[in-house]
Amino acid sequence: MKDGFIKTAAVTPKIRVADPEYNCGQICGGIREAYAQGARILVFPELCLTGYTCGDLFLQERLLSEAKKQLDRIIEYTEGYDALVFVGLPVEWNGRLYNAAAAVSDGKLLALIPKRSIPNYGEFYEARHFAPGMRTPESFLWNDEEVPFGTDILLRADAVEGLIVACEICEDLWSADTPGTAHALAGANVIVNLSASNETIGKDTYREMLVKATSARLVSGYIYCSAGEGESTQDLVFGAHCIIAENGGILAQKKDFKSGILYGELDVQRLRYERRRMNTWRASDAPGYRVVPFHLEEEETKLTRLFNNMPFVPSDQSERDRRCEEILSIQSYGLKKRYEHTGAKTAVIGISGGLDSTLALLVTVRTFDMLGLSRKSIFAVTMPCFGTTDRTYDNACKLAKTLGLTLEEVDIKDAVRTHFRDIRQDEDRHDVTYENGQARERTQVLMDIANREGGLVIGTGDMSELALGWATYNGDHMSMYGVNAGVPKTLVRHLVRYYADVCGKEELKNVLLDVLDTPVSPELLPPVEGKISQKTEDLVGPYELHDFFLYYMLRLGFSPAKIYRIAVRAFAGLYEKEVIRKWLVTFYRRFFMQQFKRSCLPDGPKVGSVAVSPRGDLRMPSDASIRAWQTELEQIK
Repeated sequence: MKDGFIKTAAVTPKIRVADPEYNCGQICGGIREAYAQGARILVFPELCLTGYTCGDLFLQERLLSEAKKQLDRIIEYTEGYDALVFVGLPVEWNGRLYNAAAAVSDGKLLALIPKRSIPNYGEFYEARHFAPGMRTPESFLWNDEEVPFGTDILLRADAVEGLIVACEICEDLWSADTPGTAHALAGANVIVNLSASNETIGKDTYREMLVKATSARLVSGYIYCSAGEGESTQDLVFGAHCIIAENGGILAQKKDFKSGILYGELDVQRLRYERRRMNTWRASDAPGYRVVPFHLEEEETKLTRLFNNMPFVPSDQSERDRRCEEILSIQSYGLKKRYEHTGAKTAVIGISGGLDSTLALLVTVRTFDMLGLSRKSIFAVTMPCFGTTDRTYDNACKLAKTLGLTLEEVDIKDAVRTHFRDIRQDEDRHDVTYENGQARERTQVLMDIANREGGLVIGTGDMSELALGWATYNGDHMSMYGVNAGVPKTLVRHLVRYYADVCGKEELKNVLLDVLDTPVSPELLPPVEGKISQKTEDLVGPYELHDFFLYYMLRLGFSPAKIYRIAVRAFAGLYEKEVIRKWLVTFYRRFFMQQFKRSCLPDGPKVGSVAVSPRGDLRMPSDASIRAWQTELEQIK
């Protein structure tokens, strides 16, 4: 359960309708197998101990007594298993019959939770046999021991901080007033659903949508387990549709009509973080709820869930293209409003032939086209200096030409040399003053050209650079609108690639592809044999690692050790553990040290769920201590 992960299982056994003894054996086999695989929350289908399709046989004393007997066998079987197991069966109480879930752990019956919403339409006629469950738990005598019986029951684990499990049954999920809503507001962050939902065309899609939306709305984990092989009879066929979801995302699902087990590791820490950060999340005092503790041994959950090593970039091509188009629209419409508000008619962009300035240029072109302004009013300024290579210079010029912009060249070498003489900087000493002097000179040139033309300087720096502080303070750090401020470096590349694919102009496409093939560099140090000598990722580390760290730290609140753990898994075969740890230390050091640069950023559009603007997502003091995070980093082996 380290880092808040707990392995769960949705177990669909192959049953026989109206044969509790046989079904008990199948359920025990499922418990044994799932537990051996590390699952500690196990969910079986609705009424799986008897079968859902028993019809009027539910009224037979023989079936009910046999179901009770076989549940006792299951309870006894779980002794020594530190797992929470949910099994569906019919339960008679006070002369009425209930469709219930038995919560069992380590040889004990913890609770009986009845179904609240009893469907009686279409192919369903449960009201013929079952009564709606009561909310407030009452005492139920089971083998001379009292157990709570009602829907409003929370099961709290002792080995996973904050893990609280609640239960609803099939139709409860479909109803307008779902028990799950009350459960979540009472504190449950994992909801299980025992179901016997038959298959009709399109129903699986609707079911998946319900589970995803419910887990998102309730900021919870959701384990949905439905009946399958063996349950089908007469007019109904069951597809064994099982889904494990977390906060709106599907971790795993199966629908193959066969018996089997679906596994998924829920992240309880993440769910707790999400609820903490949402001030609209309002937990209730949970009047009437009964809290039942259960025990789990503390252990490290072996992870099988996947972590996208590029969390900002969709893996699906069509989804990636859709997102690229949306981001370009967000960027260009944000810039469009700035132009409408200021009345400016020209734009000034420093172009280097690199990715960031290329993206800013493309966004500005889209904006001017929307505004009906001439592209000639976009001043693409190239400012060659000591580190400029022919390749990047040529690409910068070609971009301006193919896009129909006004290209202006300002060679800043003499100006920088004069400045170096003024401040007694040796030109042969390639230190931070040498580099930043060039960056600030370029910014001064851009600002003054913007004044000359009555325009705005469009910033080019991306979110990854801002997170690392990889910008010259009051140099490329500053602009009048930073169109890339919300775009991480790993996504910049895909945006430029997308534009190349859809622009419809072969000459422009070829230039963009060459820009994509150029190493990322600020080009502030002299080239070697005409080639770029200063590669950013050699200095600060791979951006794909830094973007991964940034996402899981800011968006999900993961600790350094947890980020390291999942990074090792996500980048297996790409980076060694030692390399990941090295750059993780660098990331945290730079992120904390460079906040002062982010505290005074220019405006720029937020495009995703992570942003570093001091007016948006990140309210961070410039002088916060890194010690607590550093201590954990030092303990990573």
